[in-house]
Amino acid sequence: MAKILIVVDMQNDFIDGALGTEEAVAIVPYVKNVIEQFDGTVYFTRDTHDDNYMQTQEGTHLPVPHCIKGTEGWQICKELDALRKTEAIDKVTFGSSELVEVLREERDVESITFVGLCTDICVISNAMVVKAFYPEIPLIVDAKGCAGVSPQSHKRALEAMKVCQMTVINE
Repeated sequence: MAKILIVVDMQNDFIDGALGTEEAVAIVPYVKNVIEQFDGTVYFTRDTHDDNYMQTQEGTHLPVPHCIKGTEGWQICKELDALRKTEAIDKVTFGSSELVEVLREERDVESITFVGLCTDICVISNAMVVKAFYPEIPLIVDAKGCAGVSPQSHKRALEAMKVCQMTVINE
């Protein structure tokens, strides 16, 4: 049986760049350790925007240019990117349909674990998309390996994922 780890948007702009937080910076060593110790396949997602970000719906709601393709902020942080063995999944929306397609190639999946940023936006969105397509595969969210826009919204997102029958560990 295969185990899968999804590392969501551990990019410079979300860690210590345009939308960075102390909590995001603090989880990097933990996420690195999770990846190094993980016995299974690890996939990374990468929030990806174009130069026209401010003209998009997201840009009107969150008017902070970030993760513009090709910029330093768009890059997965170096210490984690060095561990990447699969192609990063670029996503232009919070939840990734391409992630679902990549997971279709996996066979005999025992569980899918999520870590990353931000708990309350892209982690929960991708977990919900995966849950919709793979309702019988146990989904695990490692709370210690996630950070939200704020500590309060991080906790709310974890509670919402529990209600949607995901297992939250390391709270």
